[in-house]
Amino acid sequence: MQPLADRYGRVATDLRVSLTDRCNLRCTYCMPAEGLDWLPGEEVLTDDEVVRLVGVAVERLGVREVRFTGGEPLLRRGLVDIVARVKRLAPAPEVSLTTNALGLARTAAALAAAGLDRVNVSLDTVRPETFAAITRRARLDDVVAGLEAARAAGLGPVKVNAVLMRGVNDDQAPELLRWCLDRGYELRFIEQMPLDAQHGWDRGAMVTADQIQAALEAAYTLTPAVEPRGSAPAELFTVDGGPGTVGIIASVSRPFCGDCDRVRLTADGQVRNCLFAREESDLRAALRSGASDAELAARWVTAMAGKLPGHGIDDPTFLQPDRPMSAIGG
Repeated sequence: MQPLADRYGRVATDLRVSLTDRCNLRCTYCMPAEGLDWLPGEEVLTDDEVVRLVGVAVERLGVREVRFTGGEPLLRRGLVDIVARVKRLAPAPEVSLTTNALGLARTAAALAAAGLDRVNVSLDTVRPETFAAITRRARLDDVVAGLEAARAAGLGPVKVNAVLMRGVNDDQAPELLRWCLDRGYELRFIEQMPLDAQHGWDRGAMVTADQIQAALEAAYTLTPAVEPRGSAPAELFTVDGGPGTVGIIASVSRPFCGDCDRVRLTADGQVRNCLFAREESDLRAALRSGASDAELAARWVTAMAGKLPGHGIDDPTFLQPDRPMSAIGG
């Protein structure tokens, strides 16, 4: 087994797989109201191709965790079967899902039966009017039902990912944390990153990790968690002495690139060695032209070798990736 190592000593063991670039929300920080031009169907990996490439990563390259993302992965019709087939790989990876939870109430039990280990749900507010303003859809009740179904199905710990936006929901951090604590969900606040399709991100308008922490500490006592952070992106705090926790992911203001253990595979079969990479490596073309698993693995190793030391957001020459977050996968 050959590790997915880069020139700086980092080894990728966590694979994020985008199953579709489509989404049924239109979050203002992600895409325009009219949506985007979706990938043509023939360019998207088939279920068999997804499972084969994940198998190469797990069985030949040392990947231990697989996270299915989108767009919205619940829009992928073959999702349950893909999860079941990936869990049958040897060694079986931990398999999770990042979702907006709109369809999770209908699918949580089936996903759990297929072997899904846990879910991360994107939820920026628990106020219906703010939810509708952010997502351009009045679907908060469906997200809440999806979260409840995930918990009932044993897909835990159920994690909630939230982005705060100045003048929109930045006054709601304590409220969202209380809502999650009361229901046993693990909340993680994430700094807004320059991954919007409109390229309208403004660092000066971003709610920083320090500001998030200050807002929370106005209502709670936060104590840095004892357990080592390792490669986890979130800095964890116990809330009011525990047992509840909250995490803050300072992707922009306090980057953790030096400990990154992630690699990404897009819905059309491109390897991205960094979320902010401006270059990709095409596995789909090689796979469809008859490459062996060994050849696919070698291409993947080469792709990882070129990973840069950091995302470079602070560099004056930084340019956003051509693809927005919805087309990259979380």
